[in-house]
Amino acid sequence: MLAKLSKQFRTFAKNECENSSPLYEHLAYKIAEDDELLQIAYAIPQGQPVPNLLLAGVQYLLSSSKDELVHFYPSFTTTPKPINEVYPVFKTFVLSHSDELKALFQEKLVQTNEIRRCSYLYPMMTEIYERHQKPLAFIEIGASAGLQLGMDQYNYCYNEQLHITNSENAFVLSSENRGESLPASITNPPVVCQRIGIDLNPIDIHDEEELRWLQALIWPEHQERRLLLNQALPILKELNLQLMKGDAIKLIKEISSDINPDTMLVVYHTHVANQIPVELRLELIEQLKEVSKERPLYHCYNNLFDSQLHQDFIDQGEIESIRIMERPDGHARWFKWSNSK
Repeated sequence: MLAKLSKQFRTFAKNECENSSPLYEHLAYKIAEDDELLQIAYAIPQGQPVPNLLLAGVQYLLSSSKDELVHFYPSFTTTPKPINEVYPVFKTFVLSHSDELKALFQEKLVQTNEIRRCSYLYPMMTEIYERHQKPLAFIEIGASAGLQLGMDQYNYCYNEQLHITNSENAFVLSSENRGESLPASITNPPVVCQRIGIDLNPIDIHDEEELRWLQALIWPEHQERRLLLNQALPILKELNLQLMKGDAIKLIKEISSDINPDTMLVVYHTHVANQIPVELRLELIEQLKEVSKERPLYHCYNNLFDSQLHQDFIDQGEIESIRIMERPDGHARWFKWSNSK
């Protein structure tokens, strides 16, 4: 069993951390060779991304600690100590806080709310609105704190030249489009009348302790992501977000039936479905088909059956693929827009 965990940490280091987080890359490779720490990681519930939860748990505990380990984290100091000296200090911290970490593993989830992913969702929403000329009703599955539910309120900058201004605040999401031209509709913000987020453990942005967990999920070197989160919070606090605790697959039909029929329903989720067992992913599709017999809807997603980004239109139980885009960067620093399937 530890061999499987070891492989997960090596894969995480190579595929996720390389060129993104030198600290986590180094730690993940070291943990992969350390049975003592793998044994602690073994306590993480099935279905959760083990490396992410362990490392977030450590950073969460460090946020209220004066342990020597904080001096190695760019999230806590502007002059971090050399990475090649960190592992013994890291291991000592984990071993001495193993009980606290195991408690966190049982109550917290990896629910990184990457707000920059709005950069590739937003053009889809403007196009849907332009096509149907109906207010949009959002349902986000795995919404975490619901940051993506405010996507029509944000300003965007694509390829350092295309500026989309939706509000007077200074908050701007920047991303690089490496694909085809974005749709002309992007200059007209959609009207959004409802913002519903479903999560097994929604994060309340008005709760400081829960915000600490959201911060802990952001990797140490990613200062810009931390800044974007802090800038987005005042905007979100002004919106009527309906965050619901529960299983989206069980709730989606009931929630959809309560939404005004004169709106266009858009169900979306990013980097969530890979944590759902395959049979339940199939069940989600069946539930959406059932909903579509009462009202048409859009389904925008990735990591369901492949890593690509999909936009589907579902009506009367029939699924029409609108577009398929290559796997975007995990933190949406870039994506490849496609105007066709």
